[in-house]
Amino acid sequence: MIVDRSAVSESTATRLSVYLRCVSLLETEGIAHVSSATLARRFDLNSAQIRKDLATFGEFGVRGVVYEVPVLKRHLQSILGLDQTRRVAIVGAGHLGQALADYRGFHSGGFEITALFDNDPAKIGFRTRTGVVVHDLSDFNAVVARRRIQIGMITVPASAAAGVARRCVEAGLKAILNFAPVRLHAPAGIRLKNVDLKINLETLSFYIAGSPPGRRREEWPQTPSLPRFPRRT
Repeated sequence: MIVDRSAVSESTATRLSVYLRCVSLLETEGIAHVSSATLARRFDLNSAQIRKDLATFGEFGVRGVVYEVPVLKRHLQSILGLDQTRRVAIVGAGHLGQALADYRGFHSGGFEITALFDNDPAKIGFRTRTGVVVHDLSDFNAVVARRRIQIGMITVPASAAAGVARRCVEAGLKAILNFAPVRLHAPAGIRLKNVDLKINLETLSFYIAGSPPGRRREEWPQTPSLPRFPRRT
């Protein structure tokens, strides 16, 4: 089934990623089959939404019955393009860039942080704890081509972010994840996602701004509202 990916909303793509994490967990637990209702109940999802999202890309199970967990996992990986390793370059070898380069969760999820880039001579040639080498930013295009890098991550100061984004586009990258504290816009045909950590903190601050001062321990309810952990069926 051929689907126009440009017509699929980002929220749908995000839910597909969530579904993949859920079925991956089920697979590690040895669960072979799951219904949309059970999947929704266990992970606080919407069963109708699950069926609708999956139906966009074809039928992966017996309607109204179950999905085979390994099969569904493979389909989701294929839909998300994770049936092959996606090579990633990070521009900005500061604390955030190095932390992202060393984050092992990327490597286990279909991504490979292939190179770090910076224009600080003192950082060129440095290796992170996991062995990612910092290259001179002037070599960006050549390294991207040689390593067949597909995705760029921006972790530079706001003043340099737009220039780095242009460099990513000129090097042929079609996907960019921007962590710089500035909102960037990309030309047509380029998928760019802005992740502003400070905005997320400010949003949280908004919701607690009107909260009363912290209560003493004995004033807390006996059963406080806690995050719901996945439960077995």
